[in-house]
Amino acid sequence: MNISKLEIVPVRDAFRHEAHNFTLWLESNIDALAQRIGIDLTVLEREKAVGSFNVDLFCEDRNGTYVIIENQLERTDHDHLGKLLTYMVNLGAKTAVWVTPEVRSEHQRVIDWLNKSTGADFSFYLVRVEAVKIADSPYAPLFTVLAAPDEQTREIAETTKELAARDYRCKEFWKGLLERSKDRTNLFAGITPSTRPWIQKSSGRSGVIFVYLIFKDRAGVEVYINTVDQEKNKKIFDLLYAEGATIESEFGDVLGWQRLDEKRASRVRKYIEGYGGLDDPETWPELQDMLIEKMIRLDKVFRQRIRRINI
Repeated sequence: MNISKLEIVPVRDAFRHEAHNFTLWLESNIDALAQRIGIDLTVLEREKAVGSFNVDLFCEDRNGTYVIIENQLERTDHDHLGKLLTYMVNLGAKTAVWVTPEVRSEHQRVIDWLNKSTGADFSFYLVRVEAVKIADSPYAPLFTVLAAPDEQTREIAETTKELAARDYRCKEFWKGLLERSKDRTNLFAGITPSTRPWIQKSSGRSGVIFVYLIFKDRAGVEVYINTVDQEKNKKIFDLLYAEGATIESEFGDVLGWQRLDEKRASRVRKYIEGYGGLDDPETWPELQDMLIEKMIRLDKVFRQRIRRINI
C-alpha cells in the first residue's frame, strides 16, 4: 500500500497575490473556515468598499448578522489590525475574523483583550492558515484558531463590568445622601462615600452600629449588633426586643426584628420600599430624604437604650 505524505506549504508560497488569488481561494473554502470557527457563513461580497478601503470578504451568519474577514499573506501587522476594526465599525459587523499565516503574540493578546472587553454580542477570531496538499492534489486549507471568544471568560468580564457599574452607582448614591443629610443631622458626619451597598456609623457602643443600606429596588436602615461574642449579641437583641412595642411606637413604624439564631450577629431593620433603589437614579433624592428621616428616628429610639445596656 502506498501512503502519500501530507505536504504543508506556506500560504505566501502558494499564492503570490493576496487580493486576486488568496481571497478567491478563501472565498471558495469559506465552509472550511466556518466549520473551524463554528459559525455558518455566507459570503455577501468580495472586496467590498469601505470608503477608500476594501474589506476582503463581507459575510453574514445564519442570523443575518454581518461578519467581516480580513486576510493577509504575511505576518500580522498594525495596518491589518486597524483595517479589521475600521471595517467592523463602518459596516456594522458584530464578528471579525483575521486570517493570516503567521501571528505576532502582541496581536494575539489584542484579540484576546477585545473578546474580554467588548460586549457579549461582539466576537473576534484570529486564525492561522496554511495550505496543504497530498502529492499533486490541489491546495486545501488548514485553519487553526488561535484566539476566539470564550464564554466563561466573557461571563466573568460581564460580571466584572456589572460590579464596577454597581460600585460607581453606590458611591454616587452615598455622596448624594451624605450631602443632603448635612443640614439635618450630624449622625454620619465625617463618613466617606463607599462603593459598597452600605455605610455605617458607631452607636457609641463597641460592636453595635447604625447602617444605611441600598439595594437594586429598595433601601433600608438598621441597627446591627455584632460584637465578637455571639451570646452577648443575642442578649443585647433580647433586651431591646423586650421593649419592642414601645420602641416601635416611638419610632412610628413597624420594625423587622431579626435575631438570626444561626449567626453571630443580630439586627433590627426597616426596609423602605416604593421609592425605587440603586437601579432607579431618578428616585434617589426622595429615597435619600426618606432614609435620612428614618435614620434620625432610629438613632433617637435606640442610642440611649443601647448605652444603658449593662452586660
